[in-house]
Amino acid sequence: MTARSSSLNADRRSLDLHEIAGGAVDLVVIGGGVTGTGVALDAATRGLSVVLLEAHDLAFGTSRWSSKLVHGGLRYLGTGDVDVAYESAIERHHLMTTIAPHLIRPLPNVFPELPSMDRKHAALVRAGHWGGDALRRAARTPGTLLPRPDRIDAATVERYTPAVRRDGLRGGLRFWDGQLVDDARLVVAIARTAAYHGARILTRCRVMSASAAGVRIRDELSGSEFDLAARAVVNAAGVWAGTLARDISLRPSRGTHLVMPQHAFGGLTASLMVPIPGSTTRFVFALPAPHGRVYVGLTDEEAPGPIPDVPQASEDEIDFLLDTIGLALERPVTRADLLGTFSGLRPLLDAGEASSADVSRRHVVQRGSDGVITVVGGKLTTYRRMAQDAVDLAIRDTGLTAGPCVTRRVPLVGAGPERDPRVSGELLRRFGSEAGAVLDSSPGLGEPIAEGIDVSRAELRFSVRHEGASTIGDLLDRRTRIGLVAADRARAEDAARKALEEG
Repeated sequence: MTARSSSLNADRRSLDLHEIAGGAVDLVVIGGGVTGTGVALDAATRGLSVVLLEAHDLAFGTSRWSSKLVHGGLRYLGTGDVDVAYESAIERHHLMTTIAPHLIRPLPNVFPELPSMDRKHAALVRAGHWGGDALRRAARTPGTLLPRPDRIDAATVERYTPAVRRDGLRGGLRFWDGQLVDDARLVVAIARTAAYHGARILTRCRVMSASAAGVRIRDELSGSEFDLAARAVVNAAGVWAGTLARDISLRPSRGTHLVMPQHAFGGLTASLMVPIPGSTTRFVFALPAPHGRVYVGLTDEEAPGPIPDVPQASEDEIDFLLDTIGLALERPVTRADLLGTFSGLRPLLDAGEASSADVSRRHVVQRGSDGVITVVGGKLTTYRRMAQDAVDLAIRDTGLTAGPCVTRRVPLVGAGPERDPRVSGELLRRFGSEAGAVLDSSPGLGEPIAEGIDVSRAELRFSVRHEGASTIGDLLDRRTRIGLVAADRARAEDAARKALEEG
């Protein structure tokens, strides 16, 4: 293995497993989502020896089911959680300016002023926008990147949201935030950057038991088990964290999105925001997404009971989202327009609130009675700070010798300024400065794998060779999001299978 390689593949996995079996490291991280990979990167860049263990694939859980937004915490201002809102604005700044500017674009959020939004409600929304802009300025995010909020006329609302209801449209309110090209791609980039700094990233390695002294691991591919000693263990398993940390009580809530075709929204170029009837702080939104899709979300439903690997949307959630977004459309969308759904479970700490919507999104890092450090709560935007706090606690409790946190200043793979003149569009957005290398690694395979699917065979092969993909699901459900639409997934399976065979 090259000491400074960011590539994740089968050969590196085998070598890393061989080297750690029966050995010892400074820090073990359990969980390959955005928080776990963030912990691995933070620790590796401080000079610690790190192993990350994930039972499935990178971004297998909640980290691939988000709204794909890097946001400044506007909603939390409305609920009075100013500290969380400020933390979100700070972390958004680091992500958009240094860490992953290639994966994030400024996104206008448009609130159409329709009869259903009276002037008092519009005034409250606008006040929230200006509060959010104050946080942007406090975070020192330039107005050239995220412009100030403003009011726009009805014609501008229609340009952004061509399918908007026109009867009674007075204009709209516009607020800017960040949108990821994809949340799972962010996780993969963090994991590869951690690998570049020396972390061992091992997927399909299940932790059977954990304590402050180390973990028992089962290689899910071979079935073999072995022990790995560690000075510190961090449980970043998300909604599954409670299976390892008996001191933690989680209250998962399900957030569901609908996948719709762009033509149903007339070519949406902004986030269309629609107030939930009876609420002044919650909205349903429609977001433009890759592959000619629109994501409509978001619900907040209690999700008690066993934790499923892949949560499913309820019929009530689907109806609720269709009905609410339809309030702002000239032609309401129906189930006939539905391409698919996706749902994720938020790993919220149970603090006894009456509703999961009221549970704070503040993250919690604590050491359990078994000595394992668990990090839960929070959200995708604040993963870096969550990771920093977890590693700080591990260092403080164990006396590990480590440098200070530097992840505010560490760009992820692909964030370099180099731009290949051959590359533009979605390939550039997905891979940044690595886009040229994607094409060079597979000459002649840069064309889309199927009509209407703007992913090439070169991308799939790159994911196998450098991004740790080892199954069709890895390629179609996480390295790309083709699999969100069943019909598209079926058309892409042959190309994914061939990429895996060619290696």
